Amino acid sequence: MHTWCSLEGLDPMELELSMIVNGVSCCPLCGLSPLFLTLLFSLWQSQGRYEIMLSLQSILTGLGAAAAPCHRDIYKAARSCLTDRSMAVRCAAAKCLLELQNEAVFMWSTDLDSMATLCFKSFEGSNYDVRISVSKLLGTVLAKAVLAKHPGAAAPKQSARRTSLEEVLELLGTGFLRGSSGFLRASGDVLKGSSSVSKDVRVGVTQAYVVFVSTLGGAWLEKNFAIFLSHILSLVSQLNSKATQTQIDAVCCRRCVSFILRATIGGLLGEKAQIAAAKDICQAIWKLKKVVDAVLSDGNLETRLSSTDVAATQHTLVCALQELGNLIHSLGTTAAPLLQDSSTGLLDSVISVVLHPSISVRLAAAWCLHCIAVALPSQLTPLLDRCLERITTLKSSPEAVTGFSFAVAALLGAVTHCPLGIPHGKGKIIMALAEDLLCSAAQNSRLSLQRTQAGWLLIAAVMTLGPAVVSCHLARVLLLWKCVFPVSPKDLETEKSRGDSFTWQVTLEGRAGALCALKSLCPRTYCGEVLTEEVFQQCVPPPHCTFSFVSRLSSILKTYGNSLKTPSVVYRQRLYELLILLPPETYKGNLSAILKELAAELTAPDTQAAASTCLLPALCHPDDLLILSPLLQETDHRFIEEQLLLGNGVACGSLEYDPYSIYEKDVEGDSVPKPLPPVLSVISSASKLFGVVCANVEEAQRFQILEQLLNSIKHTKGARQQAVQLHIVCAVSNLLKYVAGSKRSLGPEVRRLVLTLVLGALESPNPLLRCAASEAWARLAQVVDDGVFTAGLAQVSFDKLKSARDVVTRTGHSLALGSLHRYLGGIGPQHLSSCIGVLYTLSQDSTSPDVQTWALHSLSLIIDSAGALYHVHVEPTLSLVTMLLLNVPPTHAEVHQSLGRCLNALITTLGPELQGNNTSVSTLRTSCLLGCAVMQDNPGCLVQAQAISCLQQLHMFAPRHVNLSSLVSCLCVNLCSPYLLLRRAVLACLRQLVQREAAEVSEHAVLLARDSRDLAADTNIREVGLEGALLALLDKETDKSLCQDIRETLHHMLTSMAVEKLSLWLKLCKDVLAASADFAAVTCVDTMQEEEGDRGDDASVLTSRSDGKPHPFSNPRWATRVFAADCICRIIDQCENSNSAHFDIALAQEMKKSDSRNDFLVLHLSDLIRMAFMAATDHSDQLRLSGLDTLLLVIRRFADIAEPEFPGHVILEQYQANVGAALRPAFTSETPPDITAKACQVCSAWIASGVVSDLNDLRRVHQLLVSSLTKVQAGKEALSHLYNESASTMEILAVLKAWAEVYIIAVQRHKSHKQTLKAAVNPEDSVKSGSPPADGLLDLVCTDLGTLSRLWLAALQDFAVLTLPAEFASQLPVEGGAFYTAETSENARLHYHSSWALILHAAALWLTSTGFADPDEGAANLSRPVTPTSMCQGSSSSGAAVKSPEDVYTDRVHLILGISVEFLCSLRSDATMESLASCLHALQALLDAPWPRSKIGSDQDLGIELLNVLHRVILTRESPAIQLASLEVVRQIICAAQEHVKEKRRSAEVDDGASEKETLPEFGEGKDTGGLVPGKSLVFATLELCVCILVRQLPELNPKLTGGPRVKAAKPQTLSEEGSKLVTAALVILAELPAVCSPEGSISILPTILYLAIGVLRETAVKLPGGQLSSTVTASLQALKGILTSPMARAEKSHAAWTSLLQNALATVLDCWSPVDGEHQELDEVSLLTAITVFILSTSPEVTTIPCLQKRCIEKFKAALESKDPVVQMKTYQLLHSIFQFPNPAISYPYIYSLASSIVEKLQEIDKRKPEDTAELQIFQEGIKVLEALVTIAEEQHRSQLVACLLPVLISFLLEENALGSATSVMRSLHDFALQNLMQIGPRYSSVFRNVMASSPAMRARLEAAVKGNQESVRVEPPSKHAKNLGRNSSIQLKTNFL
Repeated sequence: MHTWCSLEGLDPMELELSMIVNGVSCCPLCGLSPLFLTLLFSLWQSQGRYEIMLSLQSILTGLGAAAAPCHRDIYKAARSCLTDRSMAVRCAAAKCLLELQNEAVFMWSTDLDSMATLCFKSFEGSNYDVRISVSKLLGTVLAKAVLAKHPGAAAPKQSARRTSLEEVLELLGTGFLRGSSGFLRASGDVLKGSSSVSKDVRVGVTQAYVVFVSTLGGAWLEKNFAIFLSHILSLVSQLNSKATQTQIDAVCCRRCVSFILRATIGGLLGEKAQIAAAKDICQAIWKLKKVVDAVLSDGNLETRLSSTDVAATQHTLVCALQELGNLIHSLGTTAAPLLQDSSTGLLDSVISVVLHPSISVRLAAAWCLHCIAVALPSQLTPLLDRCLERITTLKSSPEAVTGFSFAVAALLGAVTHCPLGIPHGKGKIIMALAEDLLCSAAQNSRLSLQRTQAGWLLIAAVMTLGPAVVSCHLARVLLLWKCVFPVSPKDLETEKSRGDSFTWQVTLEGRAGALCALKSLCPRTYCGEVLTEEVFQQCVPPPHCTFSFVSRLSSILKTYGNSLKTPSVVYRQRLYELLILLPPETYKGNLSAILKELAAELTAPDTQAAASTCLLPALCHPDDLLILSPLLQETDHRFIEEQLLLGNGVACGSLEYDPYSIYEKDVEGDSVPKPLPPVLSVISSASKLFGVVCANVEEAQRFQILEQLLNSIKHTKGARQQAVQLHIVCAVSNLLKYVAGSKRSLGPEVRRLVLTLVLGALESPNPLLRCAASEAWARLAQVVDDGVFTAGLAQVSFDKLKSARDVVTRTGHSLALGSLHRYLGGIGPQHLSSCIGVLYTLSQDSTSPDVQTWALHSLSLIIDSAGALYHVHVEPTLSLVTMLLLNVPPTHAEVHQSLGRCLNALITTLGPELQGNNTSVSTLRTSCLLGCAVMQDNPGCLVQAQAISCLQQLHMFAPRHVNLSSLVSCLCVNLCSPYLLLRRAVLACLRQLVQREAAEVSEHAVLLARDSRDLAADTNIREVGLEGALLALLDKETDKSLCQDIRETLHHMLTSMAVEKLSLWLKLCKDVLAASADFAAVTCVDTMQEEEGDRGDDASVLTSRSDGKPHPFSNPRWATRVFAADCICRIIDQCENSNSAHFDIALAQEMKKSDSRNDFLVLHLSDLIRMAFMAATDHSDQLRLSGLDTLLLVIRRFADIAEPEFPGHVILEQYQANVGAALRPAFTSETPPDITAKACQVCSAWIASGVVSDLNDLRRVHQLLVSSLTKVQAGKEALSHLYNESASTMEILAVLKAWAEVYIIAVQRHKSHKQTLKAAVNPEDSVKSGSPPADGLLDLVCTDLGTLSRLWLAALQDFAVLTLPAEFASQLPVEGGAFYTAETSENARLHYHSSWALILHAAALWLTSTGFADPDEGAANLSRPVTPTSMCQGSSSSGAAVKSPEDVYTDRVHLILGISVEFLCSLRSDATMESLASCLHALQALLDAPWPRSKIGSDQDLGIELLNVLHRVILTRESPAIQLASLEVVRQIICAAQEHVKEKRRSAEVDDGASEKETLPEFGEGKDTGGLVPGKSLVFATLELCVCILVRQLPELNPKLTGGPRVKAAKPQTLSEEGSKLVTAALVILAELPAVCSPEGSISILPTILYLAIGVLRETAVKLPGGQLSSTVTASLQALKGILTSPMARAEKSHAAWTSLLQNALATVLDCWSPVDGEHQELDEVSLLTAITVFILSTSPEVTTIPCLQKRCIEKFKAALESKDPVVQMKTYQLLHSIFQFPNPAISYPYIYSLASSIVEKLQEIDKRKPEDTAELQIFQEGIKVLEALVTIAEEQHRSQLVACLLPVLISFLLEENALGSATSVMRSLHDFALQNLMQIGPRYSSVFRNVMASSPAMRARLEAAVKGNQESVRVEPPSKHAKNLGRNSSIQLKTNFL
């Protein structure tokens, strides 16, 4: 400011006083006004005018109404600036006037007309920023004029006039139609036919319309929509010839009107208002249709075709139909009521105009039908049928043929957007119709062209249906292709000499259509896999004929005139597009001919003015387009702004230019396809094809053609030269792009020519061409890939930049340097400094902002690509950027944007170094922050976007140094900016911030909203926080990438804060879902339970707002509601990973009471149910699916939560009415199959959850499944014919899967209930636990089980057939399966993959329950169409009737086994754990039945294969549950094999009469030799699997690890619960293996089994409290017992070997006490003693009675008796008790002889050492039990001696009467125990007892005293409860299974 003031001779201080924003009184302002006005008109520099306008705006903001005396002066000053030559001044003036109109009433009253005219003038020659600013001004002023009520008293009288809406619209319409010229002048121009409204003005007025309506608001638009629609549509009426003077004007005008309608109707109205608007549009279409009908009713053909009334309707109808289509597309299935309203007649209105004489209208109607079909897939098939019927009926009408063929093609294009598809047979019908049209084209010359076009259009559209449809009709299509093309050169010559212009037009149309249809078969398109080599040879016409025909087109054109010009262009375009898609090898022999044609195309003499914006942007780097026109950037107004990029003679893209685009995939969502005119499209295709062809010809030919192209540029002049140069540069750029991508090279001569071409383009006046040339320049260096060559290119640019002074050369070569670095990652350090120096200089050229912009952009590319090499240049570059940011005027926004990119690149280069604290880093960081601050203050929105991006980078690398509060403030202010790129920058930054600091960002936003007045979205943020503001923005935003950023931002915030802010997030979701909920649907259900009666109807609270406050979410769209439902599911998932109280209502209520701030999800369950209900019953199908998903998740997460107030019930039980009401609508006849399928899943989950205990309540949901099952039973006739057959398959399988889940749960509950009854102590408890539902649910299912079983088996057979390898395709049934058709098998396969597992499990359970005998069906009716065993035997009933029940059962077993094994063998990465578990459970169920078990047991190969498959499952799946299920199947297989071996042995014994023989016949694995062959041995496979499990859990068991040099082993370890279960299961299997072997075979495996069992014992023998044994030790001992008691140990042939091996095993156990090097010193002694006991008691005497082993065993027991550990002593007594009682004296007596005396001695010590605790008491008690056992088993002659030893011991335990009262509880217990035993021994051994008593009076006296003292207690009281419990515990230990 000081600078330009001094230049103008002004006092800076005086001017600064005038720029005070706030607090200036009116008088000073009045005094300063003349100064401002003088300055304004005297200054010649635009910068000064710009600053003054901004100053005036600030003053007006600060003063408000106080500035009224100066309003007129400011207004006059701003008016002149509004048409200033500087665009920045215009923007500033518009902003000043926008501020002025807040108080200056005259602007929107008396001066309204002049204000509008002034704005129209301002639009002339404007740029995008000006149009944004001025349109906002104009729209706001006009809105004020409409809203003005009664001006204030202070206002002048003349300003009191209120402007009507019609007047305002007429004012805008005048600007749209006549521009800024006066009425008289415009009228004269119209009469002369010489004037055309500037596109700038029309686009600006279009934006003003949108601002005008947006300012008035959605409610106003809804009220006045009819008037507004009528006015807007009148803008394009042909009656207003000004708007549609030419086709180009008409297309542009239609775009503008469509934009107005889309931005207002689509952006401001809610869904209900949009439906009303659609009805108004329908009425408008009907009115226009009546006009057409009135004219067409005139029978005079000439009158009909030339009628201006018909022509007048075409553009209006196009706009109305396109908006109607877009409107319904955006509404989705919520538009269903609109189509059901017969009074509107929407479909009738659209279909009626398909017959309009104008092709544009017919195409628009077809596109509208496409949108309807995409939005409402249920309408797709009826619409197709309707159009096909009309085209057949009206085949003689040219309008009907073309119109309805367009409609059918558009509808076929919609199929790709409808997952449910259309019936397969429709393709056949359409193909037949197309063939008929083509065959009948020659019958009527009046219809030839239309029928030819329609026929090929339909064929091309059918090609988009995919391989399943196309492959069926390929032969017919091939025949048609052959007929349309010349087959030989002779045919080509013959056809040249015949026909006329019309014939050639039809021929060209047919061939172009055929090529277009062929294009869909190419790779990278719809049916690429159909185009095999053989098909290609048949369908592609002979290339030489095709290209010869192209070369002769020019002579045909000369012969027949220009009428064939457009068809020939279209033909060439189709051919080029096809060749681009085909591999070059397919037309290798014709490359030269093609290249010549392409060269001629690119340099055609009739080439008009080039449309560079159509061809070049695709060849430029996206980043480089940022430095060009803002129109090339993505904006909200791109739809209308892009027409300004084209020259006045070039039309925008429009559907009528290429009707074939109507069925192609949409690139831009719901927008209408916008193909360019053929003249431009053919150049684009030719340039792309040139790159492919030229790269594949010889080097010499490449040189020749490039030289020819270069000469053609030299030999042309003027505009044509520019056009030719543009085309050739495009072609060369495509060549370089292709060569670089395919890693080829170019010769030196070709390089020179390319270099010359590109160098010329680098100095072109067209900036877009320079940009493309710089890209080609870099690609050339990339192709050559030579450092010298690259350096040479850089040197050329250096030299040019040093010598040239013109802007063009400087900009082109500066960008070329940056591009070189981008593609080559820098061109060496030696050139880097030179580049930087040159660009430094250029960037400071203040005389040319363009040079500065391009140079700085190039510098940013170099910084990015140089990486670490640039570090030495960072500081000077940063200084340069900072200096330029401060010095370059803000009016040069493009320079500031480039500076922002440089700063961003510098920050990226510095990276994490920015976190440093040294002085240099701190200075750099401060400079970066300063640069960001300067850019933030820039008024340019795109510069602000760069500032935000830089701050985002800074926050990434140095978060501590970025002021988060100010950054969040900046982001919130710009959240609703009108600039798309700024909004994108804001959301990208927000998305990054919330990933780390979501809570802080949210808090800063809320604080800012409270404190700030200027926040754009402050209302939303104040009410609902940043989260709510983002949700509201998501509802309004239309840009897809921005919407994705918003979703991701919200997801990150939800992940971080949903648990902490649970109520806020749930309220947001509830508000969104309730804002537009269907109230009737909500209130029709009695959702309240008795306990909720006092709270009222919460649903009404959710769906209505009676408090009068504005709703934070006004009519959110269905997509936003779907997102809210998705958020609910995410919230539930987040809570699941958080506090357990979220799913425990008792705990949640308790914690809520302790701290009211606590919040838990379970407390909001009613809200979750209601939200899911609202979503599931909405009109939107997508929302219904989301609602059902939410309901399913709620059921699964909350089903098990008990209701604390009502024990035995769960909290979900009270919501069963809501669940039933949410599910019921999904089972109506009109519901789409995907929703019914999802509802079936929810039904099964609800029934399986066990929430409902009452069968009557359960029947409500059960009945829904029954109705679906009835529908399935009814067959294909009852299923919907609206969708593809695969949709019916999906629905049927979903029903069967749901029933399967219910049946599985019912069976499981029934089993667990039976087990509960068996184990229950109190039968009443088991009844209370829910036995009736357990049986009742199974009874419910059993009612339909006969039907279900057949359907399940049929589905499994289908699945088995569909999973067969490709080589068996010929064996598949031609008609398909039970639930799929052959044509839709590919789509159906996906549905079978998601459903088969549960069906398999259910079928296996059913077969098991019936024992494989089905009383309800004969063997002939196993399934409906096919079985894997009968599919090749025909489908006649006689073939199936011969099957015996045995064959049927075998088929079923093989079906289940085959599916299971195939799945388990080829586990895919997407295979779910649920499918795997179901498959294994199915195998378990199958093996539970005796008959299949016998089949598997008798087939050893099958068993081995199953084991190998299960082994692979265990290796590849880490889930313990899966591994346990696999081991259970292994156990069942081994048991089956055992049963088979036993049966064979029994049969052999009976047959041979050997039932009494002592030796068993030789059966089992191993036979006579004992050898087990890997791969052929069931036992060996089992051993492999078990070793795998054991070694993975206990690696120390691996001999390879333990067989080397001994290291001190690890301590015994305690496995996890899952690991223990796995080891236990493996040991159980190992113990069963000997029974499968022959005696010799058992000898082979015994060492391995013993090694593993003892190894587990050794590695897991951990000491546990109380002497307990770990589960793995228990399993090991049980396995040992099973092995030791095996019959093989006693078999004659194996007895000796077994005895030896078992002795070694016992020795190994004994060695555990004395390990080498002291390893395993912490082994549990009790575990080892128990193992020894198991050996002693379970083996034959030969094993344990050999002296060396017996001696060691006795020593271990002796040592244990002397142990200081009381637990060890106690357990030792218990084990010895078992040994002493063993009936075989050979085993027990040695232990008695050796240990009895020690036991007696220890017991006799009690008198000396009284027991002090319970443990010692137990020891003495167990010792007494051992002595008592000795007494029992002793021989009669020795018994008296033992009793004589026992009695003194027992009597010594007795207490004297006076000591009894003071004795400890331990001594009292010992006293009671001794007395009780004495009372039992006395009567039993009376003689000995008397003798002992007589011999010892002291003992007798002590006993008598004790008896007398305890007589009463002995008589009345039972023995001590404590002692009783101890005894019981001991007995439990002694009765363990392994003893």
